Amino acid sequence: MRILFVGDVVGSPGRDMVKEYVPKLKEKYRPTITIINGENAAGGRGITEAIYRSFLEVGAQAVTLGNHTWDNREIFEFIDKAKYLVRPANFPEEVPGKGITYLKINQDEVAIINLQGRTFMPAIDCPFKKADELVEEARKRTPIIFVDFHAEATSEKQAIGWYLDGRISAVVGTHTHVQTADDRILPGGTAYISDVGMTGPYDGILGVEKDAVLKRFLTSLPSRFEVPKEGRTLLSAVMIDIDKKTGKAKKIERILINDDHPFFS
Repeated sequence: MRILFVGDVVGSPGRDMVKEYVPKLKEKYRPTITIINGENAAGGRGITEAIYRSFLEVGAQAVTLGNHTWDNREIFEFIDKAKYLVRPANFPEEVPGKGITYLKINQDEVAIINLQGRTFMPAIDCPFKKADELVEEARKRTPIIFVDFHAEATSEKQAIGWYLDGRISAVVGTHTHVQTADDRILPGGTAYISDVGMTGPYDGILGVEKDAVLKRFLTSLPSRFEVPKEGRTLLSAVMIDIDKKTGKAKKIERILINDDHPFFS
């Protein structure tokens, strides 16, 4: 079982990179399933139904979200019927959508869970307790369990990695938009990386126009953050190999495509 996961897609530059490179990555690596984090895909904030469907059309089997889930109000019109769209499971129970989905691949099944951290993030339900609940549920159906943990603090991400080690196949971090170099297989067989990184503008700051961010730092005045429509771009992803019988990870590999790290087929 091989999983390709593409990190936070930001705006139209990120969507263009997905359209161009996901088919190439699928041809090169032959993943069993492809997952994309799309919480910033609509102009840097939220997602639309058309974008969600475009990700499925390009070859993704599931799309995860994060703290910008509700930023585009169109999501309320389609999230409950979007079978493969997964928002953080530890949002309050009253909100629409779901935090876990299952993919059937031939005779195998894969559980995909989305969780959101609480450190330096909005106050929501405990991701550790919600993870316990959903992992117990998923393990009744499959040993192959993938978690996208959308969180700010590296310490919280590492903590949930160790907390879930041996119980799930992989936990990958998203949200901070900078790929980390700590990819590893934890002792219990869980693949881990603190942050997969982002897919979108290469010369901005975390995917937005750098001048607006610099103004905010220099003056402390409010600045409107916009995703640059032109310029260089990047794609960040990971590839994870999993023993489908045990659910334990065998390999995790970082993927980074930009002008300084060109793609080789």
